[in-house]
Amino acid sequence: MPHERTAPPNPSAPSNLSAAASAPLPAAGSTHGRFVAFTAIGGVVAAAAAFASESLSLEPWAMFAGWVAWFTRPQSLTQGVHAVVCLWLGLVLAVLGRLSVEALVPTAGHAALPLTVFVLAVVVVGLRTAPVVNNMLAWFLGLIAFFAAHPEEIPTGLLELVAATAIGAIAGFLCQRLQRRFAPA
Repeated sequence: MPHERTAPPNPSAPSNLSAAASAPLPAAGSTHGRFVAFTAIGGVVAAAAAFASESLSLEPWAMFAGWVAWFTRPQSLTQGVHAVVCLWLGLVLAVLGRLSVEALVPTAGHAALPLTVFVLAVVVVGLRTAPVVNNMLAWFLGLIAFFAAHPEEIPTGLLELVAATAIGAIAGFLCQRLQRRFAPA
């Protein structure tokens, strides 16, 4: 199909932008209105959680690990809490992984990391059918968060990650509740 030429815009003609600006806002109960409300709630809650994290000198990216973990199982409060438990267990497992690598390097050399990762992955994947702790995605978020943070001091780093991810999980819970209340499907 050949390229069609269009006439240049006429400055005296009404633009779509001005027509959109003068259009009435959608009713709160409309599909578009619910979409906008749902989206705005998510943005406001995420911004508030990022502000809270930064105000407490915690890494906002770590807060979002908690947010993501919450939304891996948002069907109920119980499922959300289970997801956060898996995230935190993933953080603890990462600590054990780091200590294992440090202990194995003198004897295993470069094989220390792959051997440790194998064991960590077997644990996480092996728990995929266990009640409460079967959220592999949340486990791996915990592992990733700890290894990405690479804290110099393990206890302090672990506590900071738990605090940041707790803010994210609480924000996820609040976001979900507000969206259900003010922008129901």
